[in-house]
Amino acid sequence: MPRRQKVYLVGILLVSLGAAVLTVLWDNEPLLGLDLQGGVSVRLTAVEEADEEMLDQAVEIIRARVDGLGVAEPEISRTADGVLVSLPGVDDQERALELVGTTAELRFRPVCDNLGAIVAVEPSTAQGVAPVAPASCAVLWADEGAVVPAVGALGTTEPEDDHAEDFVVLPSEYSGDRLVLGPTILTGDGLENADADFLDFEWKVSLTMKSGATGIDAFNTIAAECYVGTAACPVQRGFSNGQVAIVLDGQVVTAPQILAPEFDRQAILISGSYDKQGAEDTALALRYGALPVELVAENTRVVSATIGEDSLDAGVIAGIIGLLAVALFIVAYYRLLGVVALLSLGVSGSLLWAMIAHLGTQSGLALTLAGVTGIIVAIGVSVDSNVVYFEHLKEDIRDGRTARSSVDRAFPIAFSTIVKADVASLIGAGLLWWLTVGAVRGFALYLGLATILDLVATYFFMGPMIRALSHTNWFADHPQRFGLPAAGAVGGAVARQGEGP
Repeated sequence: MPRRQKVYLVGILLVSLGAAVLTVLWDNEPLLGLDLQGGVSVRLTAVEEADEEMLDQAVEIIRARVDGLGVAEPEISRTADGVLVSLPGVDDQERALELVGTTAELRFRPVCDNLGAIVAVEPSTAQGVAPVAPASCAVLWADEGAVVPAVGALGTTEPEDDHAEDFVVLPSEYSGDRLVLGPTILTGDGLENADADFLDFEWKVSLTMKSGATGIDAFNTIAAECYVGTAACPVQRGFSNGQVAIVLDGQVVTAPQILAPEFDRQAILISGSYDKQGAEDTALALRYGALPVELVAENTRVVSATIGEDSLDAGVIAGIIGLLAVALFIVAYYRLLGVVALLSLGVSGSLLWAMIAHLGTQSGLALTLAGVTGIIVAIGVSVDSNVVYFEHLKEDIRDGRTARSSVDRAFPIAFSTIVKADVASLIGAGLLWWLTVGAVRGFALYLGLATILDLVATYFFMGPMIRALSHTNWFADHPQRFGLPAAGAVGGAVARQGEGP
């Protein structure tokens, strides 16, 4: 047996064993998808008519938000009138659905007054509420032409009346107060980035504004007013400086005091008694901007872990039954060569398992039921590679060669056929990955990955292993024990050479 073949055989065995050992030592395990570990699936439907371009943009924004949440292998696709979102393994499902579906319209407004806690308003006075002393923005307390923001039954501006250019009364998320706010001076279009940072022993949201008149320049304009407390941005009771409210979907997320007349666009910090999750949620919603269309949740479906476990168990049982059936057939037909085929399948299987576990733990690649199906289909592809080689061996023996001499001659021809067949499978898997979404892509990925590992196991294990066996006397004298014709024995070949025509 050539030295190179020995290196191949020992090398692949060491790699396979090492991968299995490291998988156990590193506690790597596959990350299960929605259909195997449970989660939540929701259909978001557009309130108003939306074209394909708007829905495609909504899909990309929601996908970015989900990635920011750290959800592994989400399924996000466009439907005829909205977006379908499936999130596997989400602990706080309500929080996740709220973040992916919110329109996240961001506005910066000066705080004109604080009306106190939210209270019910009598229907007769529900058309508006006058600001209370101390007076705030000039037009609100003018003797003539005073502006009174329209409010609803709770004393706050209704969503349909919340216009960027108007004075509004909105609830504060962190204090529960009703704040009278001036017209929008800056929108989310001027925001470049937002992050949650732990600074000075508290969680804060850091903002990075864009350059120019619609970004940091607009922010600094109102900051100069609020810093000194002008009529455009007065100082409220209990504060030393004016405030700018950050409004997200009609809710005041925070209203920080402005403690400097001017800011660098990359050095704006917002504090508001945040905890870690609150800061991260706020930064996430701000960072990925507004959806181009308003979406409402319909047909929310919770997939329980029990259903996922049942699906996984069914897939595993199907795989085991299929593997046992294949093992019985190939050993009965090819005998010891069939055992070599199963060992080759074990080598590629251990490498595949190590890769699935590593990618699941380190990169968030989820294993779905479709992926399990792809792996089961790949078992047939791997066994087929062995059958191609074994049949070439039998054909050469029927042509008058010994089993030993047939081994080296048959492998290059058989491997060329195997490569062509596997490349055809890889092309199909690649097209499925490229043209499809969701579960079908999982099937394509694992089918393609298993097919590549089949080529590796065939070249580095099966070929060298059979070459090593071919140098034994048992193989030379009793080829039938390896599922090969008895005529391939050394004695049989000599006897045939001595026969007359």
